[in-house]
Amino acid sequence: MTNYLALAVALCTPLFAQEKEWVSLFNGKNLDGWTPKITEHPLGENTFDTFRVEDGILKCEYDKYPSFGRQFGHLYTNLAYSHYILRMEYKFVGKKMPDAPHYVNLNSGVMFHSQPPQSMTLDQGFPVSIEFQFLADQGKGPRPTGNVCTPGTNIEIDEKLITKHIVKSSAENLPADQWVSIELEVHGNELIIHRVNGKEVLRYQKPQLDPKGHVVETKSLFEAGAPTQLSFGHLALQAEGQPVWFRKIELKQLQPTAPPTEKKD
Repeated sequence: MTNYLALAVALCTPLFAQEKEWVSLFNGKNLDGWTPKITEHPLGENTFDTFRVEDGILKCEYDKYPSFGRQFGHLYTNLAYSHYILRMEYKFVGKKMPDAPHYVNLNSGVMFHSQPPQSMTLDQGFPVSIEFQFLADQGKGPRPTGNVCTPGTNIEIDEKLITKHIVKSSAENLPADQWVSIELEVHGNELIIHRVNGKEVLRYQKPQLDPKGHVVETKSLFEAGAPTQLSFGHLALQAEGQPVWFRKIELKQLQPTAPPTEKKD
């Protein structure tokens, strides 16, 4: 298992390039350029047609599931990235699966600096990664979108190590029935910026593997020789029991130069 992990880590080469114009990661027609991995199912199997393209929208749907059964899913980019700006829109639709955990209600996200999908175990629920979390208002108090979640990882804020799993953003509560525009600016290991509807809501630094193994798969990555400091990785759209739609998924590569030091909306 460790040898296979090492191979997958070695193959996860970031796509470095000079700064370019925006390119679409989703062609609006099919899942070309993306690979699904759903818990308890082989890599590449799009179980129950979870991810589908309709009317130019990339949809995560559960109408063909007999039950959720903790079949957490992710749709990975085939390429890994390091310095870039990702922008896209998401919208929640319908209701979560009845047997899905309560926390997945109106909850999704995009993972980045993720381990390669080839290194995921068959029963692994979430990749070791950093997550730009998507949330919507439930009418139960503050629930800002744009948080950061850290499955198997840690981050730093103002040179202080942050080990809690979720760090909340400054975004507002947003209703579920509208398209929300997000922007993720990534400067390798040096700086990450979250923006929601054009406004900066969170920034942090030094994404890194959690040495205490908050996620059991982190240990395997350490054994496979993965770098502790995360500077690149795959992107992955999340499917965890709540129907959600994605569109206008675009990426602009950045030169690996000094990141911005001032907040700019």
